[in-house]
Amino acid sequence: MIDYDKLQKSLKHLEQQFENYQRAQDRKELVEIDREAIAESVIHRFETCFDTLWKDLKRYLTEEIGLAEVPNNPKAVLRLGGQNDLFAASVEQWLKYCDARNNSAHDYSGEKAAVTLLIVGDFIEDAIGLYQTMTKTTWE
Repeated sequence: MIDYDKLQKSLKHLEQQFENYQRAQDRKELVEIDREAIAESVIHRFETCFDTLWKDLKRYLTEEIGLAEVPNNPKAVLRLGGQNDLFAASVEQWLKYCDARNNSAHDYSGEKAAVTLLIVGDFIEDAIGLYQTMTKTTWE
C-alpha cells in the first residue's frame, strides 16, 4: 500500500503558502524582502510537492496499475500517467510543471521564478485531482 502522507502534507503546505503569497501584495505591513521570502517559499514548496508527487505516481503506476517497468525519470513517469488516463490536464501541461520545477531550482528570483509563480495555482488544482485519483479520496 502506498503512503500518501508526505504528498498530502506537501500539497497542503503549498496550497496554504500560495494563498499567503496571493494576499501578500495587499498586506501593507510587509516590506519587499518579506514578499520575496514568501514567493521563494512558494517556489520551494512547489519543488518539494512536485518531487513527491512524481515519485508517488511512479509507485502508483507500478503497484496499482501493474506496470512492470517504470523509468526513474519524472517526464517518463508523467507520460505514463497520461497514457493511463490519470490526469485531468494534458500531459503537455504536466511536462510544463516539470520544466518549471527544473528551471526554478536554485533560482528564486527573476524570470524563471515569475514563470513558476504563474503556474502554481494550476499545478495545485491538477495535483489535487491526481491525488484524489491515486488515493480514491476527496481532498479536504
